[in-house]
Amino acid sequence: MTRHQWTKEELAARRKRSIAIALVLVALMILFYITTIVRLGGNVADRTF
Repeated sequence: MTRHQWTKEELAARRKRSIAIALVLVALMILFYITTIVRLGGNVADRTF
């Protein structure tokens, strides 16, 4: 059984794909955070438990 040797082009494509996935995940995290803050409203600090 032989191991696959990655070419420079394959490694570059893999790196770009990984960066794109990371950026999408960060964008989703920011979107969820902003959505949560908006839904909670500005009076979240004034809530009593």
